[in-house]
Amino acid sequence: MLWTLVLIAFIVAHVSAAGRTEIRIARNLVANAAARAAADGAIHAAIFNLLDPQPEQHWPVDGNARELVVGNSRVTVRLEDEAWWVNPNSASPALLEALLHATGSDPESARRQANAIGEWTGSAPAPRPPNALLAEYRAGGLDYGPPGEPLETLDELGRVLGITPAILAALRPHLTLYGPSQPSATSSDPFVAAALAETAQAAPAPSAAQPPPDVLTTRITATAFGSSNARAIRSAIVRFGPVLPRGYEVLAWRDGF
Repeated sequence: MLWTLVLIAFIVAHVSAAGRTEIRIARNLVANAAARAAADGAIHAAIFNLLDPQPEQHWPVDGNARELVVGNSRVTVRLEDEAWWVNPNSASPALLEALLHATGSDPESARRQANAIGEWTGSAPAPRPPNALLAEYRAGGLDYGPPGEPLETLDELGRVLGITPAILAALRPHLTLYGPSQPSATSSDPFVAAALAETAQAAPAPSAAQPPPDVLTTRITATAFGSSNARAIRSAIVRFGPVLPRGYEVLAWRDGF
């Protein structure tokens, strides 16, 4: 009888412990979902603010943090100009070379890597025949060649011949797929600023379409802090301008870039 009671007590304790664990997991899931929703809500608030017909009411696109309260979450919002970074799909070879140099590649390697990126994206000024490119990639131990088309994601740069994981890690924070071919001279990114200085205002790629001057592409990053130490980072790339049907267009929206 005593052993039966001990066994029952053990089962009850195990079930209670498992129940408490499940409750904690459920609470964490709810808290994380609430923080994620708060971050998305803050991005919506930023979009509405930048659509205000009174420009003096707009939050400045300066990269500085702005704090909001959404529900029970505290949210930090940053607005950044997407033109602060280099677009590898349309940037000139000289600008890509300068950025690679600024992020640690030696001059000769930077030149080769910039040419390889241009051949991958189809923006090389003097493209070589596809069979020559394929032979070069195969000589490098790869069973594919450059597609000659714009990148769909920045991760794709890791497939370019000569772009190692370390080079991509150093380069990636200074890149965008949504900016113009020539970054803004007011870029707050010191590596992009150094690349612009090295190229001495190199001209944009002639085939790249430039957005109208009154169109602004903005990166909105919201970091929400909720209950139970919940934290969520959400980012959106949004283009604003009177030429757009609704005054704005969402280009991307996902977890933090």
